[in-house]
Amino acid sequence: SGQDAFAKGACFHSLAHDEPARVDFYRARAVDGLGQVIHERLFAVELRAGSTPRLRGRGVLADMTPAPVPNGLPAVARLPEETAWLNENALVPFVEEVRSDRQAEVGRVAEHVELSLTEILQRLDEDIGRAADEVAGGAGGAEGRLALAERRHAEVLTRRERRREELERQRAVTLQGVERLASALVLPHPEGHVLDHRRLRPHPETEMTAMRMVMQYEAAQGRKVEDVHKENLGYDVTSRDLHTGESRLIEVKGLAAPSGSILLTPNERRVAEDRRDCYWLYVVTNCASAPELQEPIPDPARFPWHEVSKVQHYWMDVKAMTGPMSAAGRDDPGGGSSA
Repeated sequence: SGQDAFAKGACFHSLAHDEPARVDFYRARAVDGLGQVIHERLFAVELRAGSTPRLRGRGVLADMTPAPVPNGLPAVARLPEETAWLNENALVPFVEEVRSDRQAEVGRVAEHVELSLTEILQRLDEDIGRAADEVAGGAGGAEGRLALAERRHAEVLTRRERRREELERQRAVTLQGVERLASALVLPHPEGHVLDHRRLRPHPETEMTAMRMVMQYEAAQGRKVEDVHKENLGYDVTSRDLHTGESRLIEVKGLAAPSGSILLTPNERRVAEDRRDCYWLYVVTNCASAPELQEPIPDPARFPWHEVSKVQHYWMDVKAMTGPMSAAGRDDPGGGSSA
C-alpha cells in the first residue's frame, strides 16, 4: 500500500530546500475517559542536520516532486526521531487544545442535564407529597400512587448520578495511539538554478513584508484575517467579511522591485483552479523600499500562466494580470523576487 511504501521511506525534490532534510509523519489521538476517540491529528516534523526541528503543515509535500532514493543517503536520513521535541511542541499543545474544547462542551451538556433532571425530581417530589397526603387521608389507591412516585424518583436519581459519572469521565482527556506513519527524505531540486537564473526564487524578507501589508490591509477593511501560510494549504491568508460573510482565500506574492514576474507552486495553482469562486491573488510590489499593494485579483487561474520547465511551477508577469485577458508574458521573466 501507499502507507507501507512511505513507511519504508520515500524521497522528494524541493525547490524550497538548499540542504537535505527529513520529514517524519506522526498520528496522535486524544481519547476521553470512556475510551472514545475525540480527535485525531496528523503531525509533520522536519529535521535538518544541526538545526532545531520544525513543525510543518500536513501538505508539506504538495509542492515537491517524487524522486529516486540516492545511493548514498545524507546524514539527516539517519538522525534519531525527535520524540521529546514532538511531545513538547506539538502533542502537549494538541491535548490541551482538545481538553479545553471538551471541558467547555461537557460543561454545557452537564448544565442542561442538571437543569432538566432536577426539574423532573422536583415534580416527582410534589407527586410524592400529594400521594403521601392522600395515604394519610385514606384515599383509595393512594398507596400504589405513592410507591410509583417513589420508584420513579429513585430511578431519576440513579440516572442523574450515572450521567454525572459519565460526564466526569468525558472530561478526562489523554493522549493515546501516537505512532510514526512514514518518513520522507527531502533533497534540493537539481534544477533549482532555473529559478535563480530567472530571479523567481522566494525571499523570506520580501515574503514577510508582503504578508504584513496584506494582513494590515484586510484588517483595515473590517475583515477577520488569519495567517495560514505555514500550513501549506495553497494560500497564505483567510479573510472573512464580518458583515456580508464573504470569504477569501488569499495567496500573497511580493516583489522586491516595482515590477517583475511572480511564481505559483503546483499546490497554489491547483487550489486556485479548484476554488475559483473565492481564491484571490494579492501582489505587493517594491517591497525592498516602499511597498505598494496592487489591486487585488480575483480568480487568478483565469490568466494564462506559463510553466517553468523541469520544476513544474508557473510564472506570470504582474503587468499581464492588469491588462487584457489575452495578454501573454515574456519568454524569460525577470525583474524582482517573488514570494
